[in-house]
Amino acid sequence: MDRRRRHRCRHGHRRVDPALRKRARLDVTSAESWREFLTEVIGAEGRLDVLVNNAGVMPLGSFTEETEATTDLILDVNVRGVINGMRAVLPGMVDARRGHIVNVASMAGMIPIPGMVTYNGSKFAALGLSLAARREYAGTGVTVTAVLPSAVRTELSSGATLGKGLPTVDPEDVARAVVDSVRRRPETVSVPGWLAPGWSAVQALVPSFIENRVRRLVDDRRALTGIDTDSRRAYIERIERHTNEHTTAATAPKRRRTKPEPIPLRLPSGRPRSSANASS
Repeated sequence: MDRRRRHRCRHGHRRVDPALRKRARLDVTSAESWREFLTEVIGAEGRLDVLVNNAGVMPLGSFTEETEATTDLILDVNVRGVINGMRAVLPGMVDARRGHIVNVASMAGMIPIPGMVTYNGSKFAALGLSLAARREYAGTGVTVTAVLPSAVRTELSSGATLGKGLPTVDPEDVARAVVDSVRRRPETVSVPGWLAPGWSAVQALVPSFIENRVRRLVDDRRALTGIDTDSRRAYIERIERHTNEHTTAATAPKRRRTKPEPIPLRLPSGRPRSSANASS
């Protein structure tokens, strides 16, 4: 998690003031961890107005060869993490009648791609959760935006063949979209901005046999057949560690769950606006 307050530098870009940088540990798959995390952040900052759910994992490969433990990790991080985050902050935001949640999903939440079946499903779920929550809390002063990036040049896509009909963006592009969504509060925003409307038009207007032909031309099965495992090895090993840790935590004895009290998102004194960014 990074919560950073930024200031303008002389070139007009935003920089991070090291004295105002705050980090706190968070396991997005654990509701209890969310409570501890928010208690720490709000205790330090005084209030919370914006939550960015950005944690995610993306194992690639054959669906039938994916282990159950890997499936659990994908769903718990990419879906339950979003649910836990929204549940943790929504009561306090509704009480305050203000707040904004940004769920970083993916264009994989709209476009099905071979080689990432469970990941696709998790991002379809993240998009659906965002749209439904936005409607449910309309009129409360709280808004929800789903940000849908295309392939991003990060460790997440290491070893994958980028381009070839699929736009590739940088992390800074996604960050700008997130900041812009906080200002404008749209229902969804894709990165690049034309991609989601363009895909919706394809689905509405282009016959499936033409779509299938284009998919073959751009090799939409390359997540199954074209992964450079050497380039992706560091990410694969990190996912394996997370999977093992997550499996161990899931099998540990759990305390009896009761309905938690809402977390107040402001201290009585009130302080300048802050945001929390839940990242993997």
